[in-house]
Amino acid sequence: MTTNHQLLAAGMDLGYGERKVVDDLSLTIPPGKLTVIVGANACGKSTVLRGLARLLAPTRGAVYLDGKPIHQMPTREVATILGVLPQSPIAPDAIVVADLVGRGRYPHQGWFRRWTPEDDAAVAEALTATNTLDLADRPVDELSGGQRQRVWIAMALAQQTDVLLLDEPTTFLDINHQVEVLDLLTDLVKHAGRTVVVVLHDLNLACRYADHIVAMKAGQLVAEGRPADVMTEAVVANVFGMTSRVVIDPISDTPMIIPIGRHHVGAGVLA
Repeated sequence: MTTNHQLLAAGMDLGYGERKVVDDLSLTIPPGKLTVIVGANACGKSTVLRGLARLLAPTRGAVYLDGKPIHQMPTREVATILGVLPQSPIAPDAIVVADLVGRGRYPHQGWFRRWTPEDDAAVAEALTATNTLDLADRPVDELSGGQRQRVWIAMALAQQTDVLLLDEPTTFLDINHQVEVLDLLTDLVKHAGRTVVVVLHDLNLACRYADHIVAMKAGQLVAEGRPADVMTEAVVANVFGMTSRVVIDPISDTPMIIPIGRHHVGAGVLA
């Protein structure tokens, strides 16, 4: 069953100090779908995600969750609906993996509610899903970058929210674990009805896994829709300043972007 929660931005400006990064952006996140945001470095992808996640307040416009301005909603109310994995999170000193993942249960803890078997089950499920159960007793600061990234994803999963926002969750992961994570997020959408929004750098993985893709350039929306409709050679050239050929991925029947470097112009390229 698909989640009914609605997340959207209307006329949103975002920035840091005097520097505007996102300009007048309006975006509706399709519920019950996997949305991927792509674009060149410093185009505003992560900033948009921070705005949607209530981590950065718009200087103009607003973000709405179920029709309410998200920045005016109580933190705990938002946290029971929307989970976030920001870029480069920092773990408390000396915390072990199971305790860090357990912090994802915070929104479900009322003033008088104690830790329950339901919490234990949620943590174990998240550790198992991210293949980190064997790391449960290890200090987080002793893990490799890839292990640490999977533990952070486990914490976000343990929160068990209907809407999940992840900023570059495949960073530090080898290709096998990248695919595992994206398969897991797809399962959350297809089998649990979650709404998932991800920032990714890999265009071909984005096209393979996204139901809805958002292409950004210089803080503005360039195109959005199904990968087959959005990821054209013209859009790739506009957004990334890169000449490419777009062919059909033989595995997933989705667009596959083949970059054309200056040393390969004309090599196997159709006129």
